[in-house]
Amino acid sequence: MDLTGKVAIVTGGAVRIGRAIAQGLAQHGVRVCVHFGRSREQAEQLTRSLRKAGAQAACVSADLREPVRAAETVLQFANETFGRVDILINSAGIFEASSCAEATEEQWDRHFAINLKAPFFLAQTFARAVGDQRGHIVNVADWRALRPSRGHLIYSITKSGLVALTRLLALELAPSIQVNALALGAILPPDGQSTWAESAPILEKIPLRRVGSPEAVADAVLFLLRSDFITGEVLHITGGQELEGG
Repeated sequence: MDLTGKVAIVTGGAVRIGRAIAQGLAQHGVRVCVHFGRSREQAEQLTRSLRKAGAQAACVSADLREPVRAAETVLQFANETFGRVDILINSAGIFEASSCAEATEEQWDRHFAINLKAPFFLAQTFARAVGDQRGHIVNVADWRALRPSRGHLIYSITKSGLVALTRLLALELAPSIQVNALALGAILPPDGQSTWAESAPILEKIPLRRVGSPEAVADAVLFLLRSDFITGEVLHITGGQELEGG
């Protein structure tokens, strides 16, 4: 896909990895619709900075805990603002610790709404908007989706579902829309932690002995979007962490 002039929706695009993806796309000529939930100040600041750099950008608020309404709101805004949509990056997600003994129904509902139902209904609404034109969806998953790890039971299940959704949508939306996923490892410290030092032994579990960067994720997104013959794939950005099972 030639990215110049294309329109991308980036959910959770105001902060963290979503922000880096939005910036990376804008730097390569993509017009960016930044979705946010509660991060209005960050979203508006990012939009201003992208415009100042010469990119076309706008931001829209939608609560992914109401997936159908959120999908309609975001796609309508993108279409009205830019006249089209070509790319959907499902980056928004929540990452909370849970175990079999401690998991609650409220955690289940929140994780499934944001991490799995929202990407589906966004993809469904996106596919209707794209029609027979070419499009691309990239879902941001996690290496735990393919290799279970203790401590984040509900989160891991939703990301496993997101990988399954990626492969099913790749079948259902072909040939016009490609659908791929990224399985991320240690990129940014969890919310509430300022550095990886608070998760001390993390480097010992990564064969490359270093953590990744949001920019590496953005580069992977660009790689997938430029690839015309890749669909249904899950690209690991982990430094090999899943190989160690850490």
